[in-house]
Amino acid sequence: MRSYLFTSLFLLIGISLSAQTIDQAQLDVLTEKQWQSGLRLLNELVSIPNDAVFPEQIAVNITWCEQAFNSRNWTVERLETGGIPLLLVEKKQANAKKIALFYFHVDGQAVDISKWDQPDAYQPVLKAQSTTGTWEQLPMEKLQTEYNPDWRIFGRSTSDDKGPLAMLLTAWDALTEARISPDYSVKIILDFEEEQGSPRLPAAVVKYKEKLAADLMLIMDGPRHTSNLPTLSYGARGISELFLTTYGPKLPQHSGHYGNYAPNPALLMSQLLASMKDENGQVIIPGFYDGIAFSEAERKIFAAVPDNEPTVKKRLGLGRTDQVGKSYQESINYPSINIKGLSSGYTGAQATTIIPAIALAELDMRLVPESDPVRLFELIKGHIREQGFYITEKDPSDEERMSHPKIVKVGTSISYQAFRTPMDSPTGAWLRKAMVRAFGQDPVQIRISGGSIPISPFVDALGIPAVTIPTVNADNNQHSPNENLRLGNYKEGIRVILSVLTEKMY
Repeated sequence: MRSYLFTSLFLLIGISLSAQTIDQAQLDVLTEKQWQSGLRLLNELVSIPNDAVFPEQIAVNITWCEQAFNSRNWTVERLETGGIPLLLVEKKQANAKKIALFYFHVDGQAVDISKWDQPDAYQPVLKAQSTTGTWEQLPMEKLQTEYNPDWRIFGRSTSDDKGPLAMLLTAWDALTEARISPDYSVKIILDFEEEQGSPRLPAAVVKYKEKLAADLMLIMDGPRHTSNLPTLSYGARGISELFLTTYGPKLPQHSGHYGNYAPNPALLMSQLLASMKDENGQVIIPGFYDGIAFSEAERKIFAAVPDNEPTVKKRLGLGRTDQVGKSYQESINYPSINIKGLSSGYTGAQATTIIPAIALAELDMRLVPESDPVRLFELIKGHIREQGFYITEKDPSDEERMSHPKIVKVGTSISYQAFRTPMDSPTGAWLRKAMVRAFGQDPVQIRISGGSIPISPFVDALGIPAVTIPTVNADNNQHSPNENLRLGNYKEGIRVILSVLTEKMY
């Protein structure tokens, strides 16, 4: 106890300490001293609307970030992209030999407030879960005297991704007050279009390659493992999209007069989509999974992740799962085709007895490093042709309609590729050391996460390893109504960043 109090006193009076001296007890002191001011900072940031569809909203967020880092004596620079800029902030350390590049995004998903259980998604609300499972609002002032790690702050982007940014700023304030600095320089790239697919990011990374140069990249985005244990993720799947349109009569027709005569485009679309997968959810297009094989060592990595699949299935209400892989972890190490939306005709109160003119389907295709999206697109197009469809890139002419019995318009889009860093890399070993120092145990280690983040442009252009340090609770409702951040995760996120910033770089 005397040793702990002695250490605490040194921190409080601001004695300079080296990275190696910050043990778990000292991390606790720094976190406790700053976390409430960090919550105020989080609430201030979340209160700024940030739907990237509205540039005027994003402009306010950019200004806030510039002021936040300028006030902490970081250098701040806008990187122009031809649209919404990126923000590069930097803190150089004297005699540092290494540079870490952090990635955050500050934009958020759109809000349909009618689906939220609060009047304004951009006004953060403190809530506690009742014995019946409902979430009940508490006065925010309650946090000045009480703390429960399971209480949550509800609001858009609390978890994805303003919460982690507030954690970093809070951790930096704690280190500044204690006169502690990393032994490496820090750059941070702030992305304001991530929820829109970061369309200008790849070109910007190439353009500003010299400014972004670093030795490694740390991504502060995404949720922890579902166990909520400290987590490291060594990669993320990429994402691309397909847009399909099938055609029936030139105009919608009476289903009595033309049923059994005019082909229904919705049925054509359904048959086409169904032909791509078997009943177990495996893509049956030849070559789709080529190049993907797992060693015994990699299967051990999958098995070491503490997934409780019966619990996951119960939470999702699933009586069965697709059988692409032998486990959840193995499944997300394959590329996937997902139907994210279908549209044809009308339903409900707007329903009419018609044969629709068109059917629309939008698909997303998640990528792993072994899967080239251009090659996969060609495989899919070849499969479509084998089903008897004529492919066009625009709506068919009358001549094309009369010449081809089945027509589909195909559009494609590639957002970004996947990335994956070896777990046994120096970066992985360095981060594991920091996580063990913070929590006294090894983190959950995930080979590649199922979601997508725009990191491969950095990995490819800068030639650096990248690892994700997820901090927020997995059940945070990101992209959905009632997005939230668990207080215990916020505190532990500050501790994680403190530990990483004080870990001596390899």
